[in-house]
Amino acid sequence: MDSTIAPAPDTTAARVALWRALHVALDAPPHVLNDEVGLRLLAPAPGWRRRGDMHPQHTRRSRASIVARARFIEDLVAEQAEAGVRQYVSLGAGLDSLAQRRPDLLSRLRVFEIDQPSTQAWKRQRLLDEGFGLPAGLSFVPVDFEAGDDWVQRLQAAGFDRQAPAVVASAGVSMYLSQEAIAATLRQVAAFASGSTFVMSFMLPVELTEPEEQAVLRQVAKGARARGTPFISFFAPHEMLALARDCGFAHARHVSSDELTQRYFAGRADGLRPSSAEQLLVATR
Repeated sequence: MDSTIAPAPDTTAARVALWRALHVALDAPPHVLNDEVGLRLLAPAPGWRRRGDMHPQHTRRSRASIVARARFIEDLVAEQAEAGVRQYVSLGAGLDSLAQRRPDLLSRLRVFEIDQPSTQAWKRQRLLDEGFGLPAGLSFVPVDFEAGDDWVQRLQAAGFDRQAPAVVASAGVSMYLSQEAIAATLRQVAAFASGSTFVMSFMLPVELTEPEEQAVLRQVAKGARARGTPFISFFAPHEMLALARDCGFAHARHVSSDELTQRYFAGRADGLRPSSAEQLLVATR
């Protein structure tokens, strides 16, 4: 890999991409999501599967959550594209690979990926290095959140049409943000065109998760603090729904981990299912 290109994505984004690849490598078919694009882009050193955060059993429910939320978002995007929506925005896109894996959707949608400038510079170069190219329907929108960039302005400058509906997704981000920042994002998306949909993952307070998961989740939170990326915001489902409505959405729906289990993991002989900690909000204008 060219050592002159921007540094790789942060450890959280890389871990998510590697867990997607682990699902394909370790879990029995049918796979909820077939995604090894991030693994190719990261090109980790040999032995990466022996890392502690890649442990086959300890990460089992976490990686199931990662692929479940990604599959749910893709299904939602496909459903909305069928209904005529032509814009998809991935907030904090990281190693999102929809544009590489779903040419059928890219042919009907303009995809906007929003992330830090350094992450996007790295990703663009790696996509070229690995032969994926940069399709015309994919727009990278570099936003320096720490410098106070207005992501909506940057999005419009990249060609986003505020007068047309869109699907906006934010996965694996809200727990790192203050409730004020989350509310600000909700208000911004609620001001988009009628017919727009916002899907966002959020974390339950530990005491609302399944009892057998609570000790592990406390350790995960401790590790996040130690890495300098503490979990800040947690919501009970009724709190998340109330916040979405208060911020201007006409309709808000909670998608539980149980619903994701029924939708994507029913009948599996291995008992694989997502963590109870992560839930989804789907809010519409």
